[in-house]
Amino acid sequence: MPEDLNWAIGGEAGDGIDSTGKIFAQALSRAGRHVYTSKDFASRIRGGYTAYKVRTSVDRVESVVDRLDILIALTQRTIDENTDELHEGSVIIYDGERTTMQDVEIPDGMIGLDVPLKSLAEDAGGAIMRNVVALGVACEVANFPIENLDSALEKRFADKGQAMVENNCEAARLGQEYAAEEYDHDYDYDIETTDNDYVLLNGDQAIGMGAIAAGCKFYSGYPITPATDVMTYLTGRIDEFGGKVVQAEDELAAINLALGAARSGARAMTATSGPGIDLMTETFGLVATSETPLVICDVMRAGPSTGMPTKQEQGDLDMVLYGGHGEIDRFAVAPTNVAECFWKTIEAFNLAEKYQIPVFLVSDLSLAVTEQTFPPEAFDMDEVEIERGNVVDEDEIDSWLDEQGRFQPHFSTADGISPRAFPGTEDGAHMTTGLEHDALGRRTEDTDVRVEQVEKRQQKVKTAKEREDWSYREFGDPDAETLVVSWGSNEGPLREALEYLDDRDVNARFLSVPYMFPRPDLSEEIDAAETTIVVECNATGQFADVLEHDVLERVERINKFNGIRFKADELADEIEAVLSPQEVQA
Repeated sequence: MPEDLNWAIGGEAGDGIDSTGKIFAQALSRAGRHVYTSKDFASRIRGGYTAYKVRTSVDRVESVVDRLDILIALTQRTIDENTDELHEGSVIIYDGERTTMQDVEIPDGMIGLDVPLKSLAEDAGGAIMRNVVALGVACEVANFPIENLDSALEKRFADKGQAMVENNCEAARLGQEYAAEEYDHDYDYDIETTDNDYVLLNGDQAIGMGAIAAGCKFYSGYPITPATDVMTYLTGRIDEFGGKVVQAEDELAAINLALGAARSGARAMTATSGPGIDLMTETFGLVATSETPLVICDVMRAGPSTGMPTKQEQGDLDMVLYGGHGEIDRFAVAPTNVAECFWKTIEAFNLAEKYQIPVFLVSDLSLAVTEQTFPPEAFDMDEVEIERGNVVDEDEIDSWLDEQGRFQPHFSTADGISPRAFPGTEDGAHMTTGLEHDALGRRTEDTDVRVEQVEKRQQKVKTAKEREDWSYREFGDPDAETLVVSWGSNEGPLREALEYLDDRDVNARFLSVPYMFPRPDLSEEIDAAETTIVVECNATGQFADVLEHDVLERVERINKFNGIRFKADELADEIEAVLSPQEVQA
């Protein structure tokens, strides 16, 4: 019996795949089990293959793997797409009455359960519930108490009335009863439940939750996959905390609205994906030059151009680090798991205001759409600290006035951080322009002032490097000669890959880097290793390039850019191949 169970549902876009997967994930979470989900979906509203996978265990899971135990197949393509992950004893649930499934082909060694999903759903009150019938069948196959599914259905349909909830619960039971009565199989699965309490959410939701916890009062954005769920989460919720969400007409408007809100003293944020980041680029310089604290979230997807909107990639790093004309001071923070999306969002707001600088919060599609379980204490609000930086009020402002009594918002201080006065502060009236300016914010072409202001803005970054903790997270064997370095959402798969490697007597040290700029100095770690491997989801190795520039040493690279996230077992194989290429080829 496997320690974890891998379940999936697949079909066409518009078949309710996403909602069905979320219901099952929620049921497992409420049963005290860890959950890790993944989605494969086409960039269209209807049509095109889509799938939702759930990996679950009583132990923490942080990656998808190449194994499927239970598959709900609404189309033949669903089976064909997942053949390589199915194994002897895998159970395939399908509706043989459905036109596209009448001639279904079940691979040898696997168990096919032909269940009249639509007919049973109609008996329960409507054909639309056929996927819930399939969930009932899955409960029977996995020996999972169907009462746990009831609570998830209650959560999902409560706002549609009790009758809808009861109909769905009945649909699930009809599926369970049909499978029990019609099929006498000895399945190899038994989902154990616990009394543990978990929070289930995805990266976009965690970013939205982190923004609220950080005191964000204004969010502006334009819908774009896979960043839209940040705005969806905030809409309605942020209002309860005195905030506002504005859906702009495009990404240019979105970042400029956020910039205006930040200038007014509100903690402000915008979120987009690669194409939107391109459009926002001109404003990056205005944010930096005006020394406005702003959080810009880039939820990366496969590019360039519109690329593959619903596929995974980490291809925007160069843009985040270097995008914009001239030399733009910035920070870039990259969460490494769903919980970190919450904490790094809070950190991004604090960094933005402490150093009056644009902060890029760099996420990706894998984090955005993955729903993962965490204990509630992973989001302990008592641990949240708000740091607003060098904000001056009426009692302090006299220290920052010039001889004529004018406030100097760009005063050149030793640490590069100027005073900041919110609108309405007595004697704090000031102006700022995107043109080069003096301490008062007035435009200038004076060469000495130009040098002073550029060096002042650069000094903020130097100060931050000294004051803040830009460290990495470490896993594996600290004395191993093999060093693996990665960033962003690759942390989970790599942590599990270390376990696979350990079983093969391969020792490795893994450094997960959540800071792209400023970033930790890894020269000593790389120098101490016999082999350094950088893992990332792009074709050119953008982070590897950065590290090679930093340490002046060549590193090995594992790159994936087919639009699919890394898997733990896959990474173990890739790392082994780098270390022993001749042996692997043989």
